[in-house]
Amino acid sequence: MATVLMCRRFPRLSRATAFSTTAKRKAECGSSESKKEKRDKPGAANTGSESGATIQLLKPQDYRVFYNPAAYAKGRAGSQQRVDGDSSQALGDTFTGPGSPQAPWTFPTASSQALPPGRNVLPKPKPNKLLEQTILATLYKEEAEKWEVHDSKEDPRMFQKGRPEYRSLSCDSAEPAQTLPAEEGDSILQSVAGVAGCEGSPGALTDYFRKLSRWPAERRAALVSDPRFGALCHRAVTAIGLFSTPDLIQILKACVPLAVPASHPLLDACEAEFCRRAWDMGLEQLLLVADCWRCLDRSVPSYLGILFSYANLHWKDLTLPQFVQLLYIIGEGRRSPADLAQKVESTILKHLDAFTLEELGAVCLGLFKSISGMSDHVMRRIADRVSLQMEDMSTYALVNVLKMLRYTRVDHVPLMRELGKVIPARIPTTNIQGIMHITLTYSSLHFFDEDVLAAVATSLPSKVSYCRSKDAAKFLWSFGCLDYEPPNEEEFYSCLIKQLHTKLHEFRKFPEHLLTALLGLAFVKRFPEELIEFALREEFVQKTRGSKYELHKDLFTLGKSVEIECPTYQGSRLPPQLCQEFTETALSFAEREIYVRPEIVEATSLLESMLGGPEYVKNHMILPHTRTSDLEVRLATDGHPIPFNFKDPVAAKKLEDMGVNLTDDLISQLVKGRAHSQSPVEVGSEAGIPGQERGDAAGGWCLGGALSAGAKSQAEPKAGRWQPRELRLALQVSNRNHFCYGSKRLLGLHCLKRRQLRLLGYEVVEIPFWEWFPLLKRTRSEKLSYLHYKVFCPALLTRAG
Repeated sequence: MATVLMCRRFPRLSRATAFSTTAKRKAECGSSESKKEKRDKPGAANTGSESGATIQLLKPQDYRVFYNPAAYAKGRAGSQQRVDGDSSQALGDTFTGPGSPQAPWTFPTASSQALPPGRNVLPKPKPNKLLEQTILATLYKEEAEKWEVHDSKEDPRMFQKGRPEYRSLSCDSAEPAQTLPAEEGDSILQSVAGVAGCEGSPGALTDYFRKLSRWPAERRAALVSDPRFGALCHRAVTAIGLFSTPDLIQILKACVPLAVPASHPLLDACEAEFCRRAWDMGLEQLLLVADCWRCLDRSVPSYLGILFSYANLHWKDLTLPQFVQLLYIIGEGRRSPADLAQKVESTILKHLDAFTLEELGAVCLGLFKSISGMSDHVMRRIADRVSLQMEDMSTYALVNVLKMLRYTRVDHVPLMRELGKVIPARIPTTNIQGIMHITLTYSSLHFFDEDVLAAVATSLPSKVSYCRSKDAAKFLWSFGCLDYEPPNEEEFYSCLIKQLHTKLHEFRKFPEHLLTALLGLAFVKRFPEELIEFALREEFVQKTRGSKYELHKDLFTLGKSVEIECPTYQGSRLPPQLCQEFTETALSFAEREIYVRPEIVEATSLLESMLGGPEYVKNHMILPHTRTSDLEVRLATDGHPIPFNFKDPVAAKKLEDMGVNLTDDLISQLVKGRAHSQSPVEVGSEAGIPGQERGDAAGGWCLGGALSAGAKSQAEPKAGRWQPRELRLALQVSNRNHFCYGSKRLLGLHCLKRRQLRLLGYEVVEIPFWEWFPLLKRTRSEKLSYLHYKVFCPALLTRAG
C-alpha cells in the first residue's frame, strides 16, 4: 500500500518548489560558512584545564591480547538475529515466551485540507550536490548486510578471548572441534530408552549429556522434542542431588549447545540445586554457572543474589578476570548491587593499567546495562587511557565506553577530540546501533563535530532499513539537538522519515520514540504532517500518559510548535485542558528553578531600575513549551519604554501601597498616559496619591524616561496581536547549557524558541553567558550600561520604525 509522505518545513514549506536550496539558505540566514565558523568547534572557547594524566601501561609476560576489531562490523556464522528489536533476555528478569505480534495501528489518511500535493512530496536531492557521498554510499550498500549482522548475546563476550583464564569462567558456545558421530548419539538414546527401569549412575548420565552436546547441529536441533532425550532429562532430575558439583556444572554446560529451553524442568532442578550448594562452591564455579545461565537466556535472580553476596564477602580474592566477568554478569542481569558500588570503583582504579582495551569496554558496558553510577574521577581515568589508545580499540569496546561517558555526563575533551579523528573512517563498517550510540554521545554531551556527523549522514541512507524505531528517533533527535543539517539533508531526512512510517507499529509499545523523532525534526523546521497527526491523536496521547517516561513536556513542545509554525495544519491538536495542565506544570517548575537563578534575578532587578519599575519588565516564559524564561520589555517606536506588567505581584503591590485599587480604568489611564510625558507614578501623585522614589537610574537610562502621550499598549494582549507601533523585546539570559560544548552554537531547542518568538513578532535580544556572567562581578554602572545598550540598540529601534 503506497503511502504519500507529507513533510512540511516552515516558513519554507517544502524543498520541492526550489532546487536552489543553498541559495535560499544563504538568503535567509546569511552565508552558510558564518553558521559553521571555527568557533562552533568544541574547544574553541576557553574550556579550562584539561585532564592530562600519564598512563603507564603494564605488559605482563606471556600476555597476548585477542579481540575482534570490528564486532559491530562483523557477524558470526549462524547469527541471523533481527535488529528490529532487542532479543536479549536479562538474567534478572522474569522469563516470558515470545508474544504474539501486535497489529499495526491504522495510519491516518491524508487530509483533504492538507497542503497541495506539490508541497507534500519529499524532493530528491540534487545529483551533482551529493556526488561524492552518493558514490561512497553505493560502494558500501552491497556490504551493508554483512556489517549489520549483530549478535547481542555473543558480541558483549568478545573480551573473554583476550585471556586464557576466561576459559574456566565462561561457557564456550562455539561449535565443538570434534563432533560426535551420528550413530553414537543414536546408540546413547537407544540405551536410555532400553533400560527404563534403570536410573543409571550420575557419572554415566553426565557422560551422556556431554557426548550429546557434541552431536552435529542438525541432529541437536531435533533432540529436545525427542522422547528419549526427555527420558534422559527426567533421570537427571531424579538424581539431581547425587551429582557432584563438577558433574552438575558439566550437565549445565551441555545444555547450552543442546539449546535446552529456558523453562525446561531440568533447568528448574539445576537452578534449585545450585542455589542450595552455592555457599560450598568456589567463586570460579559460581561465575561459570552464572555464565551458563546467560547463554541459556534463563532469568535466575535468586542465584545472582547469592553470587553477589558471595563476591562481596570474598572481594579481596577476586582476580582481574574474575572481576571483569562479574561485571559482565551484573550487566547481563540488569542488576546493580548497591553494596558493591564503592568496591567496584576502587577495583577499577586498581587494575586500570592492566585491563585490556576490550576489558575496559566490558567493564563500562556492565555498569551501563545495570544502571550503575560511576564517579567523575573514575570515568575520567578510564577516558584518559582510552583517548591515548583509541586507534587500537575495537569499535564495539569504544562504543561501550561512550555509553558510560554519556550516562555519567563527563565532558572529557581529549577523548572527544580523538574520537573525532578516529571514528569517521569507521562509520561505514559500523553496525547501525553502534552508529546510533556514537551519534547520541555527541548530542547528549552537546559536543558538535561536523566531520563525525557528516560521516554518519553519508552512511546512514544505505543502512536505514536496519534502523529500529529507537535508532531512527535517536538519529533525528541528535541531529536536531545539535542543529545540524548535513550536506545530504534531503536524502538523510527523507529516508529516516520513511523508516518512521515503516516502524509505525512499534510506537504502540514505545510512544517515546515517535515524540523523540518528531521533536528532533521540529528543531530543524521539519514537520511531517501525517506523523504529527498520528502523534497528536487522543489514542496516542493516552499512550504517552501511561508510559514509564515523563512525556508530557515533549508532547507539549510538539503540540505548541505545530500551532505556531504550521498555520495551515488541520489535523489533531492537543486538547485545551491538557495544554493548560502542561502550562501550569511548566510555570510551577519555572517559579521554583528558573526565575530565581542569580543571573536572571540580577538582570530583572537592574532592568526594573533602569526602565522605571517592575511594570516595565516581566520575568516569565513567553513560550512555556520551550521551558526557559524571557525578560520581556516593550518599547514605543521612539524608544520610550511602555509599562505593561500590572499583574506582576511587585508592580501590583507598589500601587496597592499607594492606596489605589488596580481597576481597568486606571490601567487604561496608565497605558494611554497623560500630557506632559507623565509617568505612572506621577499620574498617581496628580490624583492626590503620595509619590514614591523611582530609583537612581530611572530618568537617565530610559531615553526620556516617561511614556509619551498617546502611546498604546494592552495589559495582556494575545500573542502577535499587539499594536503595530509597539516593539516587544524578548531578552534571553542564556547559560552554558543552551549551547554546544565550548562554542557559541545554540542547541536545537533554543533555536526553535528564538525562531518561534520571531514568528510571533518579538525581537530576540541575546544576553549570552560569556558576556553577562563576567559582568555579574563588575560594578552596577557597568551592568546598567551593558543592559542599556542591549535594550536600546539603535538597530532594533531602526527596524521598529
